[in-house]
Amino acid sequence: MYIDLIVLLILLIIVVMFFKRFSSFVFFIAIVDIFLRILAFIKHNIPARDVAALIGKYLPESVFDIINKYTSNMGIVNDILKWCFVGIMCIFLFYITKIFLKKKKI
Repeated sequence: MYIDLIVLLILLIIVVMFFKRFSSFVFFIAIVDIFLRILAFIKHNIPARDVAALIGKYLPESVFDIINKYTSNMGIVNDILKWCFVGIMCIFLFYITKIFLKKKKI
């Protein structure tokens, strides 16, 4: 089913409409990916099988999994989307590093 893609796109549209900045888009994508990866870690390391099954059934493990699920795994669209995602994560790393260096209060 397309529910995970639909929810991601709706949330992305809401973020773009309300914040209207490229940095908000980058932070949103990074937050979603980090959240999905934390849930995947919980799914693999929690002893409660019901919770792990629920997470495994309804949530992908990362944004890469969403890309792979809805595009052919070896297609050009898949490669382009993956490289765009890597670029977004590099920009996110730049923003986070910039924020960290501006603070200088360690």
